[in-house]
Amino acid sequence: MATLEQCRDALDKLAENLAGANGDLRSAAALDRSVSCWITDLDTTFMGRLVESRIEDVTTAPGPPGERAQIRLSMSGDDLVALVDGELHFARAWGSGRVKLEAGLLDLLRLRKLL
Repeated sequence: MATLEQCRDALDKLAENLAGANGDLRSAAALDRSVSCWITDLDTTFMGRLVESRIEDVTTAPGPPGERAQIRLSMSGDDLVALVDGELHFARAWGSGRVKLEAGLLDLLRLRKLL
């Protein structure tokens, strides 16, 4: 089972990947949205803001998200680490229910380029 530190490291790596994206990927991530990622097996939520292809102001809180972010993810810590490391394909994980993504329709259309 992934630790809280490993999940934090994976989110930092994701933030670096987004910041270094080019072309269509960069434009897809160029949103200004609140984001939450609930790590179900650790019962911890990471919350932050996706701004111009960067994830900023990341905080943690125990339990599921208390506030409704505009982009909401939930998954196990192991799945987060595997996704960021490229060992788990997002579409397969989402289709099987291992990863849950909730967002507005326009955000989903833009995010599909990233995923």
